Amino acid sequence: MSKEVHTQITAEEIAHSFEDAAPVINLREYAVEDWLTLVVFWLMTGCVFLQFFTRYVLNDSYAWTEEIAINCLIGVVFLGSVMCVRVSRHIQVDVLYHYLPAPIARILATFVDLVRIGFFVYAVWLMWRYVEIVADEMMVTIDLPRNIVFYGVLLSFVLMLLRSIQVFIANIRRGYSVLERPEEFQSVEG
Repeated sequence: MSKEVHTQITAEEIAHSFEDAAPVINLREYAVEDWLTLVVFWLMTGCVFLQFFTRYVLNDSYAWTEEIAINCLIGVVFLGSVMCVRVSRHIQVDVLYHYLPAPIARILATFVDLVRIGFFVYAVWLMWRYVEIVADEMMVTIDLPRNIVFYGVLLSFVLMLLRSIQVFIANIRRGYSVLERPEEFQSVEG
């Protein structure tokens, strides 16, 4: 076993490490769905905090906070998926592309893009049908229609479809996708 070497650092050196320049933040990298997801996330956080506060501090819990928090979580998941489609961050298996010749990898990556677009077309259609079926359902604890949530999911699938088309066009113009050259898509912000 090798012995670990720890370099001594003073409190003054630690304090000076905070003087480094802050990273430059470019808000233009974020899209509408990112900001909407942030708003829904904080709404969910507020509901969870209110539920915790009323249950454990006031000992008289509001029943509606749990249902609203769950519906907000659904919104965060689906709106967050739109962002993942836009920046190609969904789980993908790219090991095969390292062993295929470039022209075949390009054809396969294009096929994957087209299958993704087809999947989102089908998901939009299925969600539209589902919204029609449950159009008259109401939330359990609040007198609001459940369609608010379902239309949010439908909107998310429509946005995922549009973003997957944008990714497909960008991949065609660029000549490669994240599957073929994942190292080209590595960055902290996405």
